[in-house]
Amino acid sequence: MRAWVAGLGDQDRSGESARILAQLLLGERVLVDEIEGDWVKAVALDQPSSQDPRGYPGWLHADHLTSDTVPADGSELVVDATATAVRDAPFGDILLYGVTIGTRLVGVDMAYRGWTQVFVPGHEEPGWVRTADLTQAPDGSATAEDVLAVAERIIDAPYVWGGMSAYGVDCSGLVHLACRRHGVTLPRDAHDQAEATKEISLEDAAPGDLYFFARPGEPIHHVGFVAGERRMVHASLDHHRVVLEPLEGERADTLTGARRVLS
Repeated sequence: MRAWVAGLGDQDRSGESARILAQLLLGERVLVDEIEGDWVKAVALDQPSSQDPRGYPGWLHADHLTSDTVPADGSELVVDATATAVRDAPFGDILLYGVTIGTRLVGVDMAYRGWTQVFVPGHEEPGWVRTADLTQAPDGSATAEDVLAVAERIIDAPYVWGGMSAYGVDCSGLVHLACRRHGVTLPRDAHDQAEATKEISLEDAAPGDLYFFARPGEPIHHVGFVAGERRMVHASLDHHRVVLEPLEGERADTLTGARRVLS
């Protein structure tokens, strides 16, 4: 994933090319609608969207998909490290680099000296991940502060339009990823996130709530986490990275309101 981000041109990173719409994490489920040569038209089932009631629609390369069946009796895990690697054995060679925070994995109930064995989509044999980089699947007890803490951990990650990993995110991707880490499913795009959350007054906005932004007469174009009084954590195109900064200037002028995901 790091190499993929590094290979993007400036137009792809900023969204000017409009080629990259969203990113899928390892093991994420898709429903294929159409196959055209080496490409498939599909919907990402774990990324809600107003464009399609089933999930986020788009095209992806067929080589990035597998029809593997996830073991039904495995333990549900999620990557909690900013990024980790899957290896062929404890302390062994790397099978997959850059498995990012929020990625859901299935453990196969084997552990060895600080390593956990996991199912790896597209591979015949299980892989191994450092146990310290994993945690049990969320149980629904997360707070707004828990979600904000995920976003704060990837401050300085590069801005990448459509990105949704510690190696590169856009504004709504940061929100979706931080919520996903704690088992909260939000839509992928900012305007859909606004529709899916509860409106609150700006005076009541607290850390972990969301600020939304739009220019007069235009739809919502930006979102960020409330991080204190008039401060926010967001993926900024202007700064080319995730930043914590005061709410001022154009951001203050285009602020349309605050909304709540979790209490």
